Amino acid sequence: MPKGIEIREAHFPGRAPIDAYGNGGFRFADMSHRGSILMLPSGVYAWDVEEGDPVTVESLRKVLDEAQDIEVLLVGTGKDIRPLPLDVKTALRGANISSDPMSTGAAVRTYNVMLAESRAVAVALIAV
Repeated sequence: MPKGIEIREAHFPGRAPIDAYGNGGFRFADMSHRGSILMLPSGVYAWDVEEGDPVTVESLRKVLDEAQDIEVLLVGTGKDIRPLPLDVKTALRGANISSDPMSTGAAVRTYNVMLAESRAVAVALIAV
């Protein structure tokens, strides 16, 4: 007997450049996603953070879980640059991850360049 619809956490299992952003989402790997995303070595995940929300250690838990494969975390903080809270910077530094907050557009462009260079980069992008 069929068990019905199964809802799973949004996840793309791979690394891909970002083709476009805006209108509240992102395009990558011939797909689109509405909302914010984390792009990690293990893949792309939905990120439950909106513009204006604080970036917290807990919201970056997946990043910290993959710290051994990440040297740099770019954080697209929305339309404007917002500094990361001290506890977030401390947690990332403790995991040997350099962090760089910037506008989402700048983070998208920088991520694509670093990904093309095969760098150990991850990005947390707040949708604009």
